[in-house]
Amino acid sequence: MSDNISQVTIITGSFADLKELVMPVRIEVFVDEQKVPIELEQDDRDTFCLHVLAIIDDQPIGTGRIDIEKGGKIGRIAVLSEFRERGVGKVIMSQLETIAQDHQLSELFLNSQVAAIEFYKKQGFIPTGDVFVEADIDHVKMVKTFKKS
Repeated sequence: MSDNISQVTIITGSFADLKELVMPVRIEVFVDEQKVPIELEQDDRDTFCLHVLAIIDDQPIGTGRIDIEKGGKIGRIAVLSEFRERGVGKVIMSQLETIAQDHQLSELFLNSQVAAIEFYKKQGFIPTGDVFVEADIDHVKMVKTFKKS
């Protein structure tokens, strides 16, 4: 395992192409760590989303998705615990933003777990609205608007 974030490889693809690589990361983070029921973790939007996968030394270590059809909804951001606080989430978010801009979206939104609000604020997202519960975890909707060039 490498500690060097510059050695992270990012792959973008469909759920059909990346399912076997992204699902073990999501299951470890959401189902095993956070106790989200598997039937809530997996939803019908996966097949419509573009997925991003972070890899170091051939090991999937993080993932996220963007739903273009839903106006740029980011979701399922997950990084394996041993790789957190190393910039992997930032690299994943950067790739998702690039995808959004390639699709001419003017903003992104996500439902952040309350514990992750500061991470998303550092990525330029602003909390909007009240706290709500999803999968027994407190969340807040957050939005990022792109500056017009």
